[in-house]
Amino acid sequence: MEILKMTPLTAWHKGKGAKMAAFAGFDMPIQYEGIIAEHNHTRQNAGIFDICHMGEFSLRGPGAKDALNAVVTQDLDTLAPGKCRYGFLLNEKAGVQDDLIIYCLDTDDYMLVVNGACEAGDFEWIKNQLPKGPEFNNISDATGKIDLQGPKSFEVLKDILGADFVSPGYFNFKRITWQGSPLIVSRTGYTGELGYELYLDSSMTPAMWDKLAAHPLVKPIGLGARDTLRLEMGYPLYGQDLDTEHTPAEAGFGALITKQKPFTGQAALATVRERLIPLVLAGRRSARHYDTLHLPDGTQVGMVTSGSFAPSLGYCVALAYVADAHAVQTDFLVRTQRGDLEAKKSPLPFNPNGTARMKLA
Repeated sequence: MEILKMTPLTAWHKGKGAKMAAFAGFDMPIQYEGIIAEHNHTRQNAGIFDICHMGEFSLRGPGAKDALNAVVTQDLDTLAPGKCRYGFLLNEKAGVQDDLIIYCLDTDDYMLVVNGACEAGDFEWIKNQLPKGPEFNNISDATGKIDLQGPKSFEVLKDILGADFVSPGYFNFKRITWQGSPLIVSRTGYTGELGYELYLDSSMTPAMWDKLAAHPLVKPIGLGARDTLRLEMGYPLYGQDLDTEHTPAEAGFGALITKQKPFTGQAALATVRERLIPLVLAGRRSARHYDTLHLPDGTQVGMVTSGSFAPSLGYCVALAYVADAHAVQTDFLVRTQRGDLEAKKSPLPFNPNGTARMKLA
């Protein structure tokens, strides 16, 4: 039997009657009052997510920028202190080892945020590619992470941090002090709504969570709604839509990689065998991971990686890899255990009404 790790908030979730399940080696809350209710609350107000299962690494010291630049797809020459950037760790075939966000804390001082299931492997893989000199540490156990997401999240944050708190811009962050302890407030998000990520000492995480949970606009949100929220925006999930067998270009992120300096996997990026495409399905019967994708004549051309009913839209959406030659097609069939479902290629995001980039006074 797998022994699951706990976050600093596991006891709180269980005390509130959350439905718990294994995720990335942790005992995590899947839902509290229900996925659709939690999804809609986040779209309309503000929700808090326990994301303490994520991994955080610190790389600092002379030469840190140049060393990390040779490992990741992000161009660190153009990443200034106070800014963060989404990108990838690639293997030699340009397959995605992981997707991650890099925070530039200062000159030659970085924090890397990786997926929890990849934490141990990512740390060893990066460590083995770094030269001697910069100090590289796994700070995951010492770091708590709470995501506050929803159009009312800035209003909530001002009530917690003070009326004079000024929001960072999109993919920017601030380093402040809360109750005598360091706090990083960043603005990226995985729901498509205005939102923030709060990084703080793991020992301070319950106190911050309690403050947020007590706010009248806030509800706790489980991983079930996190998945439907991200899928409505077309955001990928590592291990489903991103994996070591597909490149960022195949997953639709080729335009993000503009760096000219060499990095691991760079030479293989140009090879495109399949493409990740967005699909809309009529009705409430959703496609599932591993369902096969076919042309209307029955020819199999791909596989679904993510699929769900989209509560904000009232119909089902999915992501699927399809052979490059057929990626221009618009009409498909998804073969499920209960029969074929008609699917049409769609633009992204599925839900165009997100508030993530809204301007704040």
